[in-house]
Amino acid sequence: MYSIVEIKGLKDGYRCGYCGNGWRKVSYDLFQLVFPTNDTGLEDMATAGSSYSIVEYFGGDDGYRCGYCKNEKGNFSHGMWSHAMTVQDYQDLIDRGWRRSGKYVYKPVMNKTCCPQYTIRCHALDFQPSKTHKKILKKMKKFLSKGEMPLGQCDGGCDGEPMDSAFEAGGGVPTVDPVKIQQSQVERPLIPSSPEGDGDAKPASSEASREEPASSPAVKSPRLAPKPGVGADPSRPPCRKAKDLRKERRLQKEQQRRQDGGTLTSPNPTPSNPASSQPKTVEEFIADSLPGDAVHRLEVRLVRSSPPSPQFKASFDASYQVYKLYQMAIHHDPPDKPSESQFKRFLCDSPLEAETSPEGPDVGYGSFHQQYWLDGRIVAVGVIDILPSCVSSVYLYYHPDFASLSLGSYSALREIVFTRQLQKQSPKLSYYYLGFYIHSCPKMRYKGQYTPSDLLCPETYMWMPIERCIPRLETSAYARLNEDARAGDARALKDLGRTLVLHRRTVMPYAAYARKRKGPSDEREVEHYASLVGQTCAERILLYRA
Repeated sequence: MYSIVEIKGLKDGYRCGYCGNGWRKVSYDLFQLVFPTNDTGLEDMATAGSSYSIVEYFGGDDGYRCGYCKNEKGNFSHGMWSHAMTVQDYQDLIDRGWRRSGKYVYKPVMNKTCCPQYTIRCHALDFQPSKTHKKILKKMKKFLSKGEMPLGQCDGGCDGEPMDSAFEAGGGVPTVDPVKIQQSQVERPLIPSSPEGDGDAKPASSEASREEPASSPAVKSPRLAPKPGVGADPSRPPCRKAKDLRKERRLQKEQQRRQDGGTLTSPNPTPSNPASSQPKTVEEFIADSLPGDAVHRLEVRLVRSSPPSPQFKASFDASYQVYKLYQMAIHHDPPDKPSESQFKRFLCDSPLEAETSPEGPDVGYGSFHQQYWLDGRIVAVGVIDILPSCVSSVYLYYHPDFASLSLGSYSALREIVFTRQLQKQSPKLSYYYLGFYIHSCPKMRYKGQYTPSDLLCPETYMWMPIERCIPRLETSAYARLNEDARAGDARALKDLGRTLVLHRRTVMPYAAYARKRKGPSDEREVEHYASLVGQTCAERILLYRA
């Protein structure tokens, strides 16, 4: 149990209930200071569940190696270690450009880093597969139904993106030394931990594809005029679509029947099924790719990774072996680099609490692995976070033998479908976050193909349609994406004193902490942190102070 109070100070005099004096009784008001009654460690409390997010801020002054352009000192980001994080706090953080790699949460210094990374989200409910996506789904259907593996590499090459974090594969997470705080800072969770669901397959998918480095659909190459002597023969009739030719032949037959006195029929009969004129949904394409008499059987299982469920533990070794093969083949890691401890730290550990809500999805919120089982063995795993407003992709890894199936793009399509299914249970959950869009890195522009999508403005933190952002990014790698010069950050820091800090086992506003602090002032550092997370998060998240 925890007593939680905060000293609000000396109140003005008011009427005494004993002697009747109108203005002589004086008292102190208490509200919200934390006095733990045991020595439970912070990490233990994070495991047990907490109603507070607890972080340590590490700044972002030093440059390190970029996983995208390979610049040795060009990558700059702000970072903090998250001991515990509520899903709502993390939702608000990613909507301000933050992103996690394990328990390390970082935000690129957009106007300074070599490859600016813009948070991108897809409107899952309005998504329609492109021609490229349809080809990938048909390729999977052919493999499952007939056992035919595509020849060569996946579309556009299979090197894939280094990873959204650009850390593990591209230089490692900046060295941090999170504090081991020997106490419990917060009361038991306001929202109970979500029970682990059964092991039934969930028709979802993994990380926003790590492959298909196609360029953004919003940028079309100019049509070049044919060179002299090359191109269509002007003496021959122009090429026509096969559909138009079939329609013309059908009309000619109808006219011939009229002339011969035959039965008249409508030259353009109405389809018996009105829905057939509607474009095919991604759900229909996926259903077609899983025929009942298929040679291969593909199953997608959703397992909670943090805290680890029994299903996650049972398949841990098989999943890790796929990750190790992927890192060595795709990212060319030496065999000793993708260790089990690195795998746990990067893709299994998560600060997010397992939460459930009456308005939330049945599986609850938090961190999950989506495992792709082909004929009884894992061939790919997607790491995702289910948050109040979105499914957020973290990473995807797959067995290199199946690289030609474009599993990255296929899993992203499955994940969009999964988001739609969750939205039926939780109406607010309607977006699919693909991580970062990096226009200055051509192989990372493929994320713009999942339309309609938005990019997050790095100055106003408002979402802007990607097609309106592309012209600005063509001009400059870093750009303010909001065209309204008067728009600002609605959650900008306004009152530093209200920022919550954790100091000597006590939660207090920064104003109270600053008065009792001894030694050099840390106001500049705390203000920097609070401005990055915004006023709302600064008043909810506990910032550890030594």
